[in-house]
Amino acid sequence: MRRLLTRTATGICLAGIGLAIAYALTPGRGALELQVCALVVGAIVVLAAVLAVQDAFPPAGTSALADALKRRREPDPQRPPGLVATERLAVLAVATAFDLHYRLRPILREIAAQRLADNRGLRLDGGGPKVEAALGEELWELVRPDRAGPESRFGPGTRPEALRRAIEGLESIT
Repeated sequence: MRRLLTRTATGICLAGIGLAIAYALTPGRGALELQVCALVVGAIVVLAAVLAVQDAFPPAGTSALADALKRRREPDPQRPPGLVATERLAVLAVATAFDLHYRLRPILREIAAQRLADNRGLRLDGGGPKVEAALGEELWELVRPDRAGPESRFGPGTRPEALRRAIEGLESIT
């Protein structure tokens, strides 16, 4: 701040010296020279005021607009297409019995068969009490090989809670 005041005073003194030189060189134009000097002094004072405000309130590193544009340019995290498709199938399976039986059920059967084979050495289509016990009653009813198709294609699917329990049952096969 002190440096700013020193520079401002120096600028005003130089404007005064310039006014004195102008009076000496052209004696008949005093009013015009005084107006030019006043204009220069006013510009110096305005510049000093702007610099003082800038020192008091330094500008942020970037503007809010630049931050928003920068955030927008970052790529959205990509979800695996297979996961997105399976999530859609789960939503449809809750909506209609057809989607549950013919679209989601084959995926659940495949997962159950693989988990049973890997972790227990059992075959899903072999059935039996060991398979039923490993899957649990609710999951077994959904993936059993002799499950009949829905009577109405547009009938209600499964409840979300039941589907969540079935998925948890698949995850618990160890």
